[in-house]
Amino acid sequence: MSILLSEEQQAIATESTRVLEARVDLSRLLALVETTGEWDKRFWDTAVEQGWTAIGIPEAHGGIGLGLIELGLVAQACGAATAGAPFLTSGHGAVAALLGSDDAESRSLWLPRLADGSVTAAVAFAEGQQPLPASPTTIVCAGKLSGAKDGIPAGLAADLVLVWAFAGSEPCLGLVEGAHVVRTPIASFDNARLHADLAFAEVPIRVLATGDRAHALAHDVLARMAVVSAFEQVGGAEALMRTARDFALTRKAFGQPIGAFQSVKHRIAELYGLVEIARANCIHAASREGQPDFVEAAASARISATEAYDTAARDCIQIHGGIGVTWESGLHLHMRRARSLAIEQGNMLYWEDLLAERLTGFAA
Repeated sequence: MSILLSEEQQAIATESTRVLEARVDLSRLLALVETTGEWDKRFWDTAVEQGWTAIGIPEAHGGIGLGLIELGLVAQACGAATAGAPFLTSGHGAVAALLGSDDAESRSLWLPRLADGSVTAAVAFAEGQQPLPASPTTIVCAGKLSGAKDGIPAGLAADLVLVWAFAGSEPCLGLVEGAHVVRTPIASFDNARLHADLAFAEVPIRVLATGDRAHALAHDVLARMAVVSAFEQVGGAEALMRTARDFALTRKAFGQPIGAFQSVKHRIAELYGLVEIARANCIHAASREGQPDFVEAAASARISATEAYDTAARDCIQIHGGIGVTWESGLHLHMRRARSLAIEQGNMLYWEDLLAERLTGFAA
């Protein structure tokens, strides 16, 4: 498949970047770092106004019927701007679960509200170090959910929570309204991600799928969210690469720009390679949406994008020297975001193991 974007897709990427560059304010993002429980509401208003919340939703349900590539390009622009809200990723996870279920009533109820941004969603799959535990401790009995999920991104403010749980002797996917959830905010490394511990005390749950169907749907949801996060990581890595390049061309040492030194220019060249490899993997993964190899492609995108963003965050700060570690430079926002995104939807070890298992046919 071609990894080149169409003219329409390029226009979406360009316009998303232009809008965010005009509206994202560094001082507002810096304030969010020190505030637990708040997010960049101006950014979210922009996302709703631009129709980004409706991208992955069919027109029949109030969306605009675009695909994962288009949503990824918006996420890429958000990554470059270190946008201060996680709802595009988790919202797409909830949308994918609704579209993959047989519950027409829930689709009719929630998809239009997710499309217009009046409802936000969180995805509560993980427990401990397991992004998708084989035996979740959350239990569904007689239509009620009990248990807890810790450290859930977007969990502090979501109106709707997609939960991975056990119903009897088999796993299930279900929706819980946020009003029924007890939330404990977490003061995290990246407070704009709205991490929270969620507690469910016999709260009503709408089961979307059970058994093998639930397991396959949960893997698809997780992979889709991983692709969106990978695009966001590519956006952040590319922004850091350009920042490092611009600084290296203007900052002088020993009478010449520091970009003339091999130790600097080689780092920036390496970043270029990492970013382009990750970008290609992201576009390929998004193009495999709905295909048998989608999860493997998503794993490749996730692994390469995590490496690119982590490396860019480290090297850009080092190229800037003492300036790079100042609060005012804002480079630490990318370092925080790189580390936060690296563990959402599972860390590198999880995706590396999953990719190896899928490619070899052997489970660890």
